[in-house]
Amino acid sequence: MTALAPFPEDWTTALAVVAHPDDMEYGAAAAVARWTGSGKAVAYVMVTDGEAGIADLAPEVVGPIRREEQRAACREVGVDAVEFLGLSDGLLVEGLPLRAELAAAIRRHRPEVVLSINFRDSWGGPSWNHVDHRVLGRCLLDAVRDAANPWLFTDRGPAWSGVRFTAFSGSPQPTHVVDVAASFDAGVRSLAAHRLYLGHLGGDMADPDPFLRAGATAAGAANGLELASTFELIS
Repeated sequence: MTALAPFPEDWTTALAVVAHPDDMEYGAAAAVARWTGSGKAVAYVMVTDGEAGIADLAPEVVGPIRREEQRAACREVGVDAVEFLGLSDGLLVEGLPLRAELAAAIRRHRPEVVLSINFRDSWGGPSWNHVDHRVLGRCLLDAVRDAANPWLFTDRGPAWSGVRFTAFSGSPQPTHVVDVAASFDAGVRSLAAHRLYLGHLGGDMADPDPFLRAGATAAGAANGLELASTFELIS
C-alpha cells in the first residue's frame, strides 16, 4: 500500500461541521488537538444534538446532556467555539434548507479549511454509513461552494470564498495522513467526555482508548508512523 500524503498544515483556521456530538471524537479529535496545540484555531458546528441516539432515553432528556458533553469534549482538544444548529437527529435531508444552514455557518466562521467525517456510503467492507453522515457530507461540499457565491442565500451573511479544501476523517478513500502520536491521549479524553452516550453504547466503540488506538495504529503502520489519523481531502 502506498503511503498517503501528509495533511497540509499551512493554514490557521478550520471549521469542523458534523451531524452529531461524538462524530469528531471517533478518529479526528487527536488531529484537532495537534492543530490547536500548534496555534491553529478550530471551531465546531454540531448540526443536530444527537438527541435520538439513545433508545431508552427521551430526546428532550438526551439533547441538553449531549450538548454539555460535546463542550467538555471540545475543551480536551483546545476548541473553545462550538455551535449547535439544532436540526433533528436522524432526519437530515439533502436539499436547499440544509445547504443554506451550512453555507451560513461557513460565512459566520470564515475558515480556510472545513473538516467533517466520512460521508461515503460505507466505512469500508460490508457496512452502511448513517444517513445523517451521508446527507451532511454531500450538502457540506455544496455549501462550501454556495458560501463563496454572493448571489446565493443572500440573506445568510456576506460571501466567503476562502475555504481551500474540505477534509473527511475516517473515509474509506483516504488521501492524506496526520501524525497524532503526540496528541493521541487528548483525542481519547475528548471521546471519553461523552459519558452518557458511551454508557449506553456497549461493544468495542464504548471503550475509547483501545478502540481509537487500534485505528490509529493501523493507519500509522500503513504510513510509517506510530499513530495516525487519515482524511479524504476534496478541493
